Amino acid sequence: MSDGRGNGGAAGGAGREPAARVFAAFLLLGLTSFGGPVAHIGYFREAFVVRRRWIEERAYADLVALCQMLPGPTSSQVGIGIGLARAGLPGAAAAWVGFTLPSAVLMVAFGYGVGAYEEAIPAGALQGLKVVAAAVVAQALWGMARTLCPDAPRATVAVLAGIAAVLAPSVVTHVAIIAAGALAGLLFLRPAGDEDRVALGIAVDRRLAVMLLALFLALLVGLPILAAAWPAESLQLVDGFYRSASLVFGGGHVVLPLLQAEVVPPGWVAPETFVAGYGAAQAVPGPLFTFAAYLGAIADIGPGGALGGLLCLAAVFLPSFLLVVGALPFWERLRRLAQAERAMLGVNAAVVGLLGAAFYDPVWTGGIRTPADLALGLAAFVLLAFWKVPPWAVVILGALAGWGIGALAG
Repeated sequence: MSDGRGNGGAAGGAGREPAARVFAAFLLLGLTSFGGPVAHIGYFREAFVVRRRWIEERAYADLVALCQMLPGPTSSQVGIGIGLARAGLPGAAAAWVGFTLPSAVLMVAFGYGVGAYEEAIPAGALQGLKVVAAAVVAQALWGMARTLCPDAPRATVAVLAGIAAVLAPSVVTHVAIIAAGALAGLLFLRPAGDEDRVALGIAVDRRLAVMLLALFLALLVGLPILAAAWPAESLQLVDGFYRSASLVFGGGHVVLPLLQAEVVPPGWVAPETFVAGYGAAQAVPGPLFTFAAYLGAIADIGPGGALGGLLCLAAVFLPSFLLVVGALPFWERLRRLAQAERAMLGVNAAVVGLLGAAFYDPVWTGGIRTPADLALGLAAFVLLAFWKVPPWAVVILGALAGWGIGALAG
């Protein structure tokens, strides 16, 4: 892959677009892309491979593969890559803002409602959101397990990872689980076969890439040190959200236990408010990582409100920018290594175990408390998994049903 020198550090593939056009295309997707990261990948393919032809099919598949290997939100990272290809670094920023803006605004608005008018929101409706959150995570767990753990070795890695995460819930444990999954992949797992690879059509200056990767590591190591030495509330928020996004593999659902470990034990966000917001996040389009905007808006530390939401949103997505742009020049060589592919098989299986642990605590323990909750959760799961009802519709139905159950019980 060429360095792309002489074009501001990043050059597109087959053609260039104004950043404003990239923003408009991704804003439309940000308003309509329901269903989570797997669905987002399908929306992107239809919009940019089939209809607009901004990137060719095989190059798109390779970009998705790269983003799946990086920590962070896969669909948002794919969008950043497409924007980078079409309009350079301004296009990458435009793609992220367009895709993220609608759900971020909605989540901050929900945070204002919970924070300022929590008593005015029916308790039954909030409980319904928690129950639907359990159903959504159960569906994600079920789908990922079938895809990523189709054989005994990978299922074993997933189960062991889940046990470890439940017995020792901490950020350190999660990092160790990912590392152990990679080691297990290297030692015991083998890919089904090799596939032809093509150039991604995105060129990035290697010097810029090295600088961004160095900045990613410097922030990952330096922010905790700064937060400990200078205990400013905003700095503590930035450290927690940046570190969570830097260590999560598997997308929005898997970031849940990391964010929960950052904001609930220290008392920044109440457990029931955390789970209620996660349920509400299922009702909005766009990336699930915008849940960070909700947490920043309602947190008991930091600026709170819209400014707190923006601060946490920037912190949770910054690693994606640094890693996607920084990794591209080295991806061509790395993705051809059999060792890297084997390691990712183990990492993906470990991700399923982490999701299983998150499903148990806090989602199940916080949402399923009565037989009525279990009945509502099963109904929501059937609607999602078998009737293919959009998650936003199931969330609305769950909130209404929870409201009704609460009214009858009261």
